[in-house]
Amino acid sequence: MPGISNKNKHISSPGDETQESLREGKARIVESLKPLTLVVGHYGVGKTNLALNLALDSAAAGYDTTLVDLDIVNPYFRSTEYRRVLEEAGVRVIAPVFSEAGSSLDVPSLTGAIAPAIQAIQRPSNNQQRLILDVGGDDEGAKALGRFTSRIAECDYDMLYVVNPRRNLTQTLDEARELMEAIEARCGLSVTAIVGNAHLQEFTDEDVIEQGRTFAEAFARITNKPLICYTVPISLVGQKDSGLCPALGPEHAYPVARVVKTTWE
Repeated sequence: MPGISNKNKHISSPGDETQESLREGKARIVESLKPLTLVVGHYGVGKTNLALNLALDSAAAGYDTTLVDLDIVNPYFRSTEYRRVLEEAGVRVIAPVFSEAGSSLDVPSLTGAIAPAIQAIQRPSNNQQRLILDVGGDDEGAKALGRFTSRIAECDYDMLYVVNPRRNLTQTLDEARELMEAIEARCGLSVTAIVGNAHLQEFTDEDVIEQGRTFAEAFARITNKPLICYTVPISLVGQKDSGLCPALGPEHAYPVARVVKTTWE
């Protein structure tokens, strides 16, 4: 596995049992995805990196996978920017119209390919398909979902709300719940599960992960939503005595690659 930054703690390699348990947990999380998965949350909580990992892991598990870039609000850190990585892994990408033409212009330009992709998921024979929608941040970004609400409601779907207590405006449980409710109201769909995704990009360490895990667990309790997983950078997964997988167990720890990079990396 990749080495971690010298800003993080260096701990010896994990045992085989921990590694195997984490691999099995990751496989269970990917297999538990509904045919249609919507990823929503606050700006900068890590929605796009989560959506990219879910798409790449679904394709690696043999699912016919499509990722829809539904972020028409923020021109930065869009999943379309990683189109080459996705397509090389066998993931089909549906991008905003101007992105299809090679531009990142911030123009509300949803492509006509989205509705047919959602409609295709409704067919019972398509249980080996995975359609993942990377939705723009906050309730403003979720507004784009409103165009497809009736179609989505007819599908077997999950709407995953991503929480990151290290992000401004979602650092308290009340702030995170207020934003979740605003997103639900704007798009007309209900969040079905929570994902804990605490991170500080390359500075993420086990203390950050543990804070995020406990925050996500508490948030799931007060909202009465299931906590599907909390993410752990692959560079930290299962390190000996790291404490990354305590109360919830490895089956809830979802190892993720840091696909999304900052502009200076």
